[in-house]
Amino acid sequence: MFARNSRYARQQTYPVTMADGRVVTAVRLPLSQSLPLAGYHQNTQADRLDLLAARYLRDATFFWWLCDANNALALDALAARPLIGIPKGNGS
Repeated sequence: MFARNSRYARQQTYPVTMADGRVVTAVRLPLSQSLPLAGYHQNTQADRLDLLAARYLRDATFFWWLCDANNALALDALAARPLIGIPKGNGS
């Protein structure tokens, strides 16, 4: 269901019955991991988290590592911060 490098790849799924009777599969949100930081990136409006992940972590799909390292559940919340902690790993 999810890419193998997704933060949801190893999470349990469960059925949820919607108001209209449809049954859909849901996934539990993973607990944020406390990742050691390599440093910080001074954020600008032009920065995109996928491009920062590609630059610092060598994989654009690891944008969620940036969220975890900064205790941000949503991408928009992290993108609005002036400093973004860069976790160690994948070339950092």
